[in-house]
Amino acid sequence: MALNLRQKQTECIIRMLNLNQPVNSTSAGNEEEVYKILIFDRFCQNILSPLIHVKDLRKHGITLYFLIDKDRKPVHDVPAVYFVQPTKINIDRIVADASRFLYDSFYINFSSSIPRPLLEDLASGTLNSDSVQRISKVHDQYLEFVTLEDNLFSLAQKSIYLQLNDPSAGDREIEEIIERIVSGLFSVLATLAVVPVIRCQRGGPAEMVASALDQRLRDHLLSKNNLFTEGGGFASSFQRPILCLFDRNFELSVGIQHDFRYRPLVHDVLGLKLNRLNVQGEKGGMKSYELDSSDPFWVANGSLEFPEVAVEIETQLNKYKKDVDEVNRRTGGTDGAEFDGTDLIGNTKHLMNAVNSLPELTERKQVIDKHTNIATVLLGAIKDRSLDSYAKKENDMMVRGGIDRNELLSVLKGKGTKTDKLRFAVIYLISSETLNPSEVEAVEAALRESEVDTSAFQYVKKIKSLNASFSSANSASRSNLVDWAEKLYGQSISAVTAGVKNLLSSDRQLALTRTVEGLMDGRPNPEIDTFLTFDPRAPKSSSGTSSSHLKGPFKEAIVFMIGGGNYVEYGSLQELSMNQQPVKHIIYGSTEILTGVEFVEQLSLLGQKMGFGNVAAPPPPPGR
Repeated sequence: MALNLRQKQTECIIRMLNLNQPVNSTSAGNEEEVYKILIFDRFCQNILSPLIHVKDLRKHGITLYFLIDKDRKPVHDVPAVYFVQPTKINIDRIVADASRFLYDSFYINFSSSIPRPLLEDLASGTLNSDSVQRISKVHDQYLEFVTLEDNLFSLAQKSIYLQLNDPSAGDREIEEIIERIVSGLFSVLATLAVVPVIRCQRGGPAEMVASALDQRLRDHLLSKNNLFTEGGGFASSFQRPILCLFDRNFELSVGIQHDFRYRPLVHDVLGLKLNRLNVQGEKGGMKSYELDSSDPFWVANGSLEFPEVAVEIETQLNKYKKDVDEVNRRTGGTDGAEFDGTDLIGNTKHLMNAVNSLPELTERKQVIDKHTNIATVLLGAIKDRSLDSYAKKENDMMVRGGIDRNELLSVLKGKGTKTDKLRFAVIYLISSETLNPSEVEAVEAALRESEVDTSAFQYVKKIKSLNASFSSANSASRSNLVDWAEKLYGQSISAVTAGVKNLLSSDRQLALTRTVEGLMDGRPNPEIDTFLTFDPRAPKSSSGTSSSHLKGPFKEAIVFMIGGGNYVEYGSLQELSMNQQPVKHIIYGSTEILTGVEFVEQLSLLGQKMGFGNVAAPPPPPGR
């Protein structure tokens, strides 16, 4: 059975809403409905939002729901289900709610494992206020991640790339970030009930996460009531998934590039968040849309290039009109001729069919209207900003390893937002194997002319020159250079741009996708031979080595990007899984899902921390 993260997480949430009782559909009708109140914090609201709609809450007896930090009135004789992160603030709120007897009973669910000191605070707080009897159950749910599609999740941990590469970050801060990522990944694995074989890049955040996650799983597997017993056992070890860990620097360009496919465009240009989107309606005013697995057009066409999507909308509209005409024709009587009984019966049948097909036709029309509106708004942005030209030229640069100087400068002086131009300039840096100093100066001048803050550009340029000196240095000076670079520039010495061009095949398959294909395949391959292997089920001594049963082939993979992922990589991996014979299953996740604009903002902040940039940051607002 394929790993379906969305389904598993939804099942866990439904069980939680039903007071952690197993939900049995056959008996549900016979039992008396229990009305409940749901209390969540903002983080857990974001976990629920893509999975459970308001009508679903009603179905599970939730009549009211509130944010934990809002003032609430007492509601007597009703149980409250809390779903919150295990933080000091939330514990204090729960204790305050219990001591005020806001609800009849409290079913407390933490999104991840609650640390012992906080559990003791909860116990002592409710004991002191004589409300401990109201606490019915406390559960660790291990749900600290947001599932956006069946095979797409995010840990919703912001600015991890910035934090990991910050030159001023100390060891303790880095360890805390790694610990948070490990905790989120542990939640994903616990929800899927699988212990994977872990493969990772050597060095940097990927190895740190792999090593800490390996240890966390080992420690957990020693406990008797571990979360993996149902997925454990000897038989399952032959069909375990592989978890492939990458650091954003593995392929920096994908986080920055413009893409011309529908899903990435909608995300990058229109700011898709938690599967929701606000766009200008055709008749003015804002329209709010949901784009998820319940939208057949989005599922079928998300990975197409934008022009193909426009054609598909037109096709669907014509098909809809034809079907409506057909219904009208069938139910339109018989042109004034006399009715006899058989006609009447036949016509009634057509009418019944027409009535039955109306909901389906109405739904199709709503989906077509929604995507027509989205595509119209996108088209406006594409024309205003020449986004098709950016996507094509950046792709050409990555494949060819450079661009004609006049063409380069004409793009930077042409249409597009400041950030479009900055992203284009950074892709120029990353894709060029050797940089011509006068050309780089001309690029910087063009950026300044458009009043673009060049901090991100300077940052990538500095990292690129560090990499160049790193690869040409001999081994003795190389270790000094690494020490010096790491002191000065945080973790970012890992090869940001090394060999990007070599990793691109002629059909522009992402380096990430090629590497995942190699890791799942398990055959000897120089591109992946340097990857480390961890097996939390194996004796400790053999971890980090590659014994034959850990080599694959694997049918299922979880691919995780530390420092921000995007819909381009997600689409590329889904394409890979579909093109395999037999079809393989790949789940893609990341510390957060970023648009190109959001990722470049993190690069700019790193540049500013290193003293680069030419546009002064605006002064902070007064009173802050």
